[in-house]
Amino acid sequence: MKTTLLNPENYTRSPWKNGGGIFTDIADAHRDDAPRKNWDSLLWRFASTPIMAPGPFSYMQGIDRLQMVVDGRGLVLRSPMQAFDEREPFTTVRFTGELEIVTELEAGPVEVVNLMARRGAAEIDLLALKEPGERPLAVGTHLIYAARGECRIRLDDENFMIPGQGTLKVELTEPAKLALVSGLAVLGSIRLLA
Repeated sequence: MKTTLLNPENYTRSPWKNGGGIFTDIADAHRDDAPRKNWDSLLWRFASTPIMAPGPFSYMQGIDRLQMVVDGRGLVLRSPMQAFDEREPFTTVRFTGELEIVTELEAGPVEVVNLMARRGAAEIDLLALKEPGERPLAVGTHLIYAARGECRIRLDDENFMIPGQGTLKVELTEPAKLALVSGLAVLGSIRLLA
């Protein structure tokens, strides 16, 4: 098990693919053979971003996306085929990057967390840890993000305090047990496919 505490002051910023806003990049991975890091070399990305006004989402061919509101409420994503209801915070929605989506804000701006992965390169999951309790973690990379103030967790028998907006990156080569002790956290899980 390898753990790394990622501090908010070290997060980077980058524009949305369509230029309509700014991501706060928390963690990502790119192909080793890529000459430079860009959308084409992306394997996965974990980021937060404010959605300040209604508008279109970026077109991201070959990318699977998970999203969750962590601050504010009232977000709905509309596509020609369906609506994705994120009105309640900490609800996860899953959609493809090719889907034509326009946001609706029913109660003002929101802050969301995104976990994206290149289709076929990784399997991803995103969920809120709201109640103390234990859960298994599979082999792979896990990101535990303290979305609303500090939180305390236990990994197997080791205790960690994650400051507000901080993220504990956990890289596992064998399964482990994660327990939320206090606070609230968002858990992003990534399993790279061979």
